[in-house]
Amino acid sequence: MTQFHRLRQGWIFHCPQSNLYKRREYKRLYRRFTVLEVHRTYQARIRNHAQVAESLNRHGWSASKLWNVANYHSREVWEETGEIPDHEELKDELKAHPKYKGLHSQSSQRVLEELAEAFNSWYSSDDDRDNPPGYRKENYYDQQGRRVHEEHPRSTVTWKQNGIRHDTKNNRVRLSKGANHKEHPRAWEYILVEYENRPGVTVENLQQVRAVYDQQNERWELHLVCKDEIETPDAPGNETAGIDLGISNFAAVAYSTEETDLYPGNRLKQDGYYFPKEIAKCDDSGGERATRLHAKWSERRTHFFHSLAKHIVQRCIEKGVGRINVGDLEGVREDENADSKNWGRHGNLDLHGWAFDRFTSILEYKSKVEGIEVVKVSERDTSKTCCVCGREDGSQRVERGLYVCEACDAAFNADVNGAENVRLDINQSNSESSASLDEDRSTGWLAQPGVYLYDLSSGFQPQAQVVDCKP
Repeated sequence: MTQFHRLRQGWIFHCPQSNLYKRREYKRLYRRFTVLEVHRTYQARIRNHAQVAESLNRHGWSASKLWNVANYHSREVWEETGEIPDHEELKDELKAHPKYKGLHSQSSQRVLEELAEAFNSWYSSDDDRDNPPGYRKENYYDQQGRRVHEEHPRSTVTWKQNGIRHDTKNNRVRLSKGANHKEHPRAWEYILVEYENRPGVTVENLQQVRAVYDQQNERWELHLVCKDEIETPDAPGNETAGIDLGISNFAAVAYSTEETDLYPGNRLKQDGYYFPKEIAKCDDSGGERATRLHAKWSERRTHFFHSLAKHIVQRCIEKGVGRINVGDLEGVREDENADSKNWGRHGNLDLHGWAFDRFTSILEYKSKVEGIEVVKVSERDTSKTCCVCGREDGSQRVERGLYVCEACDAAFNADVNGAENVRLDINQSNSESSASLDEDRSTGWLAQPGVYLYDLSSGFQPQAQVVDCKP
């Protein structure tokens, strides 16, 4: 019996009372294996908006100004040293700066963390179209080209636990002011915000409060981040699923119950063509319209990933799946010489916008909540190998969407073939894969996968099964 099973069966609670240390340690391990800590974000309306709007405006402008100061400093360091300072270095350099005191200390730290994350994301990107983080301001010039005015947008302000006092009975939060906005710098002054949540939602264990300005409605709203602990359930069953991630079909899923699903990525591709073109038309890449377009693009992509992960997990529950194998795509954007792959203009747009790591993280979280294990497995040769007979031949993928094996005369969807090989984990000595590749298997379920199409309002909906292998 493994340690995990002993813990799950409550064996730890039968330890002798005299050994309290062991009992505490076993209880800690038990919670680690059986309790999942999650963070939930609730969007709340501000009831006393007229009273707090001006204070929130000042803090939003302060966040933009601190961002700009830190951005300028980061660019200077980059030009001098070729390195980007992390948020700790930014904090050490700027904590005495007047703009740092425009927010509560933890709120200022969060601004610096976001900037460092944005610089690191740009630096690690292999897409030449990406630019470093821009400044958060809009300049106005006279006819001679002289700057006469500048405006700063209302940036999101984050308060962490030290800057929050939560009144759960009256649905109010007290948010600490920055020293620059207090009548007396050392006084404890705050913004008292009354919020209204949707019915049936109770806000407890509040960890963060984010004040977000809604440009469309021209008012502030609160995003309340709460910590919650849930007990991890037992796995729905012992079956296995394999997921092959791609571009034309964002995900192909093969189940050990001899069923397969395809999830086309048409919506992601359409957005990937539309939004960059619209952003490129903006006069200011860091202006209000460009910022709104970036935000909308990100929201649509996030919604796609969450809807897809939710649908796959629900399908796995229905089929008694206890383990999901996902292809490990590390290095997929690089060729043998570690240089960026060139797939042509449209291919590069798809490849570099392929946020598979983000989707996998979302899938892992949603699966764990249901007791399903997600395992990353090697994708090496999974697209070249026949999942029926095991023959490896790169020429068997005769065209996009179609895989034909000359050895066993099987013909089926190429992405489904890859998903089935990921499920079997053909790069490991796996008893299931060895047995499966030796036996005479029907291929009808590989040739006719179920197809689910994405809709913004209703998520993924089934389409009639395809028979031409080109969904």
